[in-house]
Amino acid sequence: MEVFLAQPRGFCAGVVRAIEIVERALEKYGPPVYVRHEIVHNKHVVESLKKKGAIFVEDLSEVPPKSVTVFSAHGVARSVEEEAEARDLPVLNATCPLVTKVHNQGKRYIAKGRTLILIGHAGHPEVEGTMGQVPGPVFLVQSVEDVAELILPAGTPVAYITQTTLSVDDTKDIITALQAKFTDIQGPDIRDICYATQNRQSAVRDLSKLVDVILVVGAANSSNSNRLREIGTEVGVASYLIADGSELNPDWLKDAKAVGITAGASAPEVLVDDVIEALRRIGPVTVSVLPGREENIEFRLPAELTAG
Repeated sequence: MEVFLAQPRGFCAGVVRAIEIVERALEKYGPPVYVRHEIVHNKHVVESLKKKGAIFVEDLSEVPPKSVTVFSAHGVARSVEEEAEARDLPVLNATCPLVTKVHNQGKRYIAKGRTLILIGHAGHPEVEGTMGQVPGPVFLVQSVEDVAELILPAGTPVAYITQTTLSVDDTKDIITALQAKFTDIQGPDIRDICYATQNRQSAVRDLSKLVDVILVVGAANSSNSNRLREIGTEVGVASYLIADGSELNPDWLKDAKAVGITAGASAPEVLVDDVIEALRRIGPVTVSVLPGREENIEFRLPAELTAG
């Protein structure tokens, strides 16, 4: 069986930075370090950090006084920041810089008097954090149908921002619908949309031209991993989301001559290797890596962790 690996796949720079913040905090301050929400949406990563001394909580009330606390890569609402300040918790912010950029875009639009529309998935922690960072009402839309149901007058000056784990392809129809509905509308430059999400989705489309089955390595609660599986399905290739090799179903592969593997932005490469090993237990495989886009972006760590 031929196995093709998408390129790029797996960890993006924001995820690498978030994990490194927790690891360096553990080294510098010693365990335990408290992390609000899963640092990234991947059980393997979370369990690995738990073993090193990280404690994951969903509410800051679970954090003992004076304990080092890390905000996850998804970002948090201003109210969470204020609660941490009120409790005098030493905080390390692992919010992805691209998410922070979206927060700042939203604040600038509100300051200009525009009504803000957020394109994203209801309930996703990044969306909740973004809506909680912007000092004004935010209208959340998830689909073209949601745009039609917006009750704002057509002449309202509006602006839109997007959840970073959506791509240009994901948002273009919604943006087109917004532009058709509102005559005075502004939005971020297309280059501001998360490069990693777009690159991984483009790589899946390239992969789909060569394979009979696509395996997406990622967590069930990972938005970008689910979207990769959906893209594979949309282009007509049987696609499955699996956490690791233990979830591989041999029945998926009985008629397959070529299998493609990719991974969501929060899935480490060790899990891709685990899936390849699971394939080898079924039969001999040859593995090739597709040529793809190179990613050389690195985000700086918080100054508290880099100071000597």
